[in-house]
Amino acid sequence: MYRNLDIIISTTGWYDHIRTQDFDQAALAVFNHQYRNNTLYRSYCDLIHTVPEKVLGIRDIPFLPIHFFKTHTVVTGSPRHFDAVFESSGTTQTVNSKHYIPSLPLYLDTCLKGFEARFGPAGSYVFLCLLPSYLERKNSSLVYMAQHLIDCSRQPESGFYLYDLERLCQTITTLKAANRKIILLGVTFALIDFAEQFPMDLQDVIIIETGGMKGKKEEWTRRQVHDYLKQQWQVPHICSEYGMTELSSQAYSTGGERFHPIATMKALVRDEYDPLLTASAGRGPLNIIDLSNIYSCSFIATEDIGIVHNDGTFEVLGRLDASALRGCSLMTI
Repeated sequence: MYRNLDIIISTTGWYDHIRTQDFDQAALAVFNHQYRNNTLYRSYCDLIHTVPEKVLGIRDIPFLPIHFFKTHTVVTGSPRHFDAVFESSGTTQTVNSKHYIPSLPLYLDTCLKGFEARFGPAGSYVFLCLLPSYLERKNSSLVYMAQHLIDCSRQPESGFYLYDLERLCQTITTLKAANRKIILLGVTFALIDFAEQFPMDLQDVIIIETGGMKGKKEEWTRRQVHDYLKQQWQVPHICSEYGMTELSSQAYSTGGERFHPIATMKALVRDEYDPLLTASAGRGPLNIIDLSNIYSCSFIATEDIGIVHNDGTFEVLGRLDASALRGCSLMTI
C-alpha cells in the first residue's frame, strides 16, 4: 500500500488518505520513508542504535527532540524551494525554531480539513481573528492558518483585528443581530484584554483560544483564563487549539481540558527518565506523531507535559522544567 509513498503524497489529498487508513500502519510507512530520506533524522536514529527492521510498532519509533528545529534544518528529501519557512516567536535572547515548508498547500489542506472535522464547514462561519503579536512578525504558522480559514469562509466580515477592539465589538454586535455564525479566534492575552474592556453576551459565539501570554500579563492557568472569559462573555465553555511552529497538524478542545487530535495526528507519552521509552497512554512528556510533517519530521518529542488518555485525547499540564519559555507555549494548569 505504501511502496510508492512519494506518489501518494503528490497525487492525492494526503489528509483524506490518512483519514481512511490505519494510522499506525501509515506512521510506520512514514517512519521508513523519513529514515531513508531525512539525513538528520537518520543520524539521530543511528546514534540511539535504532534500525528500521526493529521498528514494528509506533512505540518503537524514535521521536526527534523538538530543539533540533532551532539548531538544524529539518527536511525530508531534497526540495528545490520552500513555499514558506515558519518561525516561532521569541525574544532577542532566544533562538527561534524554523519549520521549512516545501508544500504550503499540504499544510493549508491539513489545517482546513482538521478544523472542519471538529467544527463543520469553514464557509458557514465569519472568522474574527485577534492575533496582534503574530500579525506583527513574519512567518507565523498561526497567521497562515487563520488567513486560510478567513479565505475559505468567503464572508466579507471575516478578517484580522490588530488592536481595534472597539471595531471588533461593533462587528460582533452587528453579526449577532443578523444571526450569523461567528468564530472568535484569538491568542490568550488578546482575548483577556478584549474581555476586560468589552464584557458582553457571546453565548452564540464559538471562542477559540490558542494559548500564550507572551509576557504581556502575569501568567494564568488555562482554567483561570477560561473561567474569566466565560464570566465576562456569559458563555458555557471556551474552545482551545493546540499547535506549534514545528507541527503541521492541530488538536482542538471544544470545552474542558481534553484535546482531540485531527486525523493526521496522535499523541503519546514518554518516560521522563528514559526518553526512548514510549507509551500509548499515561502521564509525562508528550510525543507527537504528525503525519502531515511528511517533508520535515513526523515524530516530535515535545517539551510539553501532559496526560494521554486511552481514547487518544490528551491534556497539556505544563512545560518541562528545563525547557526555555516560548511565546506560544501553553500555560500550566
